[in-house]
Formats: sequence, structure tokens, C-alpha cells
Amino acid sequence: MQVGIHVTSPYHVHVKAVEKPVQTTRTGCKACLNARLVDTKWYVTSVYAKHNHDLSPGKARYFRCNKNLDSTAKRKLLINDRAEISMSKSYNSLAVEGGSYEHLAFGEKDCRNFIVKSRHLRLGTGGVGALCDYFKRTQAINNDFYFAIDCDDDYRLKNVFWADAQSRASYEDFGDVVTFDTTYLTNRYEIPFAHFVGVNYHGQSILFGVALISSEDTKTFVWLFEEWLNCMNGRSPSAIITDQDRAMNNAINEVFPNTRHRWCLWHILKKLIEKFGSHLQYHAIKSAFRSCVYESQTCDEFDASWRSLLDCYSLGDNALLCGLYSERTF
Repeated sequence: MQVGIHVTSPYHVHVKAVEKPVQTTRTGCKACLNARLVDTKWYVTSVYAKHNHDLSPGKARYFRCNKNLDSTAKRKLLINDRAEISMSKSYNSLAVEGGSYEHLAFGEKDCRNFIVKSRHLRLGTGGVGALCDYFKRTQAINNDFYFAIDCDDDYRLKNVFWADAQSRASYEDFGDVVTFDTTYLTNRYEIPFAHFVGVNYHGQSILFGVALISSEDTKTFVWLFEEWLNCMNGRSPSAIITDQDRAMNNAINEVFPNTRHRWCLWHILKKLIEKFGSHLQYHAIKSAFRSCVYESQTCDEFDASWRSLLDCYSLGDNALLCGLYSERTF
């Protein structure tokens, strides 16, 4: 069986859209390509490439078949979105890096659609329903179980928070200092798992609530902190420890204005390894740094020890250490 296909110039086609019909002008262009299917292969039988109108090769990138938002662009868009950089600026930066807008295989709308889609909580088929059913069953057993669900304008799941009765009761006794982190499980499941953690009298970690979030921006953290605060009857912690995330910092200032905010030492030491791991005197620098943190009993002792560290290893202009010192009373 042979099937023929006749492809003509796109100027012969009328675009039909229900919401916004667009009138396409006919020019009588004869440009076309003929192909024939023989068995399982297509064979081009004739090509007529002469057009009777001006061509715009640069607009070919707008065809759906030519659009391609590569992994590098996606990663940069996600980073910029987390840093709360506007979409127009993100798209402009990609155009500058690529040489021009014409060199991009995607448009600003494609970038915006990707970010909107990435902000949805990806739990897999049936995951949302199973999660909601679990919350309802648990709350039916114990009224002190608390959960909150955040949806977008199209009622798609964005963020979810929950805390059981034990977590709420533990916070009453051990909620003076809270650690908040979002790094757990992010690499394997690509979903930030956020958790509020405290320490009991035995030095054991205890959960004060957990959440799955679709984005790590200020708006998301504000929603999460407000729900957690509501869950804990409006009682703010005396101190909260996080990593050096600016979005978290902005949300904490808004929701917990009277709470002391401190950086997590584990994250700081992790950065120390990344920045100084290849330094010839890394182990000595690390030892001196830990000595500043753990052995200083007063602010004056810390300042003297810190200056000694910078002078001994010629690190006075190091951006990481200068930034940490300037934020020491943050």
C-alpha cells in the first residue's frame, strides 16, 4: 500500500483557534514538498522551493517541533526562580549568554510555563489522593493531628504541611530552639522535604512538623511558617537555626520578627570544605576555624581568634570568611 502526503507552504494554511481566531493571508504560494510512504519508509518524490513571499527563517524557532528548553537553561531558570529573579530578567540573561534572542530555541512563554509546572508538587500518579486520604484518616483518629494543603489557582497541589499530636505536645516543652532544614531527600526524589526539629532533655532530636514543598522561595516559606505557627497555637520559638538561604531569611523576618535567627554550623563547615578543600593548609585552617567557634567564651576572645586566623593564613580578603564575619550578629 502506498500513501502520498502533500506538504505545502504554511501560508496556505488557515489557523483555527477557538479562543483567538487568527486570519492567515493566502498568497497563492506554490512551494511544496511531496513524499510517499512505501512499506515503512517515506520517500520524497518532488520539491518545489520557490516562494512568492518574503521568508522569515528566524521565526522557525517558534514552531513546536523546533522548540527545545535544554537542561542547562532549565537549571538556570530554577536557580533564578529560587533567588526570586523575575522571569523577564532570567530570559534576558539567557539571551545574552546565547548571543541573541534569535539563537534561543525557546521563548519567554516557554520559560514561564516551565517554572509554573516546576512549582507543582510532583508526587506521582495517585500520590496526592493517597496523601489526602491518609491525612483524613489520621485526623479522624486524633483531632490533634494538624495538616494544611496549599493549591494554586487551578487547584493543583503546591505545598503540604502536617504535624501529629506528639509533635505538637513536644513543642510545648522543647520548642525554645528550632532547627529548620530543606536539604533532606532533595537529591533522590527532587522534592524538598522540610522539617522542624528540636532537642529534648536527653539530647535526642524530635520532630515538630514536616512538609513537602514545590519551591524554595520566600512566598512558599511564608506560607509554611505561618501554617506551622498556627499549628503551634501562635507560639514563636525563641531561636531558629537554618542554612544561609535568603528566601528563608526573608520569610523568618516576616513571620518570626522577634525570633533570633542563626546560621547552621554544619552548613558553614560544609562550605569551608568546598572552598578550602584544595588549600595546602586546609586542615590547619579548619582546626583554627573550629577553635574560634567552640573555644571562644566572649566576643572579644572570638574577635582576637578570628583576626589571628586571617593573619596567619593570609585570608583577610577571602569572600566567604568576610561574609561570615559581617553576618556574625545577624
